[in-house]
Amino acid sequence: MSARHVTVPAFAKINLGLRILYKRPDNYHELRTVFQTISLQDSLALSFEPSVETVVRIDGTPEIADNLVDRAARAVLSHLGRNGTVHCVLKKRIPSGAGLGGGSSDAAAVLLALPFLMGEAVPMTTLSALGAKLGSDVPFFLYGGTALGLGRGEELYPLPDFPAQNGLLVTPPVHSSTPEAYKALSAGLTSFSLQNKLDGFQQEVWSGVPAADGNDFESVVFDRHPELRGIKDSLLGSGASFSAMSGSGSSVFGFFSSAGGAKLAAAELGDYPAHLFELVSRADYRRVWAEALGISGAIQNQTIGMEWPPQNPHE
Repeated sequence: MSARHVTVPAFAKINLGLRILYKRPDNYHELRTVFQTISLQDSLALSFEPSVETVVRIDGTPEIADNLVDRAARAVLSHLGRNGTVHCVLKKRIPSGAGLGGGSSDAAAVLLALPFLMGEAVPMTTLSALGAKLGSDVPFFLYGGTALGLGRGEELYPLPDFPAQNGLLVTPPVHSSTPEAYKALSAGLTSFSLQNKLDGFQQEVWSGVPAADGNDFESVVFDRHPELRGIKDSLLGSGASFSAMSGSGSSVFGFFSSAGGAKLAAAELGDYPAHLFELVSRADYRRVWAEALGISGAIQNQTIGMEWPPQNPHE
């Protein structure tokens, strides 16, 4: 049998709010967040061919150690009890270590696309379980759009689409350590702050309006990297209606009333890398995937969407 191949997107995410509540007995932190997919994306060309032994080859830009793409491919093959040669060509556009979930999104793309190539139907509950073992953000990227994340972020609930925005994402060459950020935050977690955070976060979710101080990581990361606070202040000073750091950093984003306003704000930032972006709804997420997989006719309409996870109609 000849190899089957497909090229699919792997979208980045931002956090519209992120509250760290407490450290759990399993050493993870309990959190509350609102995930949102954005138009910035990696590209993943994937092929599969049955073979006697499992081989996973990854050509990437740049090469990534302990690549989640490799682990995701092997997880799918192991679950299905199949061997095969999987070849991935990964074109990275999402900056690594910026709080944008690029590696997790790449892994989710493999979890969705590889069963499709193999002609296998894997239920979403199984894909989510496989994804959660790879990383806390991976399950979200199996769905896209706007979603509430609980627990480590792997417990997901769909939310109404966040209103369309003209976004500007700034990705400075700053490394923000997630373990160090969690450690610094843990010292200030109290029962009093917990209840306040829960009350505030609930109001944000119900109103659909993120708080100006809605990312708890900013309080410790900005102290260590004051240039990130400067970027947020610059975006707000340039007319952003809202600005925040994504995840534990180091990317900072802002929403503007027009694309022109976002471009002017980018010019004010000097040499910092900046990307214009749009929000990607769950329906658009599925539409783009349907087009990539060549099954656009499976979409009933923009609201209902296609069968999910996508199934190969030729199998």
